[in-house]
Amino acid sequence: MKIIRTETLLKNGRFFDSTEFQQLTFEVEAAIEQVVWPLGGNSFSINPTKKGNGVKPIKNGCMAHLERSGWILENRLKITSGMRPGPLDATKDLGAGKLFALEWETGNISSSHRAVNKMALGILEGVLSGGILILPSRKMYNYLTDRVGNYQEIAPYFPVWNSLKITTGYLGIIEIEHDAEDGRSPLIPKGTDGWAEFQQPKK
Repeated sequence: MKIIRTETLLKNGRFFDSTEFQQLTFEVEAAIEQVVWPLGGNSFSINPTKKGNGVKPIKNGCMAHLERSGWILENRLKITSGMRPGPLDATKDLGAGKLFALEWETGNISSSHRAVNKMALGILEGVLSGGILILPSRKMYNYLTDRVGNYQEIAPYFPVWNSLKITTGYLGIIEIEHDAEDGRSPLIPKGTDGWAEFQQPKK
């Protein structure tokens, strides 16, 4: 799978320029690029059937690679007093009570907004040092489960998060896309099926 672009919504302080941050982003990018389809290939070829492919197995593939790099999956945090939102897809412990978060969108555009807001609030409250949301491109979106969140739909709202004031931290969005289209490629299962098929790293 390939990365189309990375949009930085927030960055400030020493963390953004640290070797620790560079290592985190390297691990995230490597995990994305190692996701392949079909199993056993060396790239991600999607069957170009409109709304024909699932999204959760793709996310599970990335998460499996991150877990091997020491990330914690499905970590539920108390972001602020009186609020305990759903678990973050993956977090990396940075020590001193700080975490870096990663979310991979499998829901609709409203879910995308909640994911970014959750991470932004975590940065503002000092619980998170940073966070990244991964979204499919509009081109890839056409072949995925109907109405899944995508980069083009959320982009008009970037100025809202750009305007937040933080002392230190990072918040970004990565746009992803398939490497190729192939009508002979099997459809990606919908729902949670297909988890095992993404367990092996790219060769």
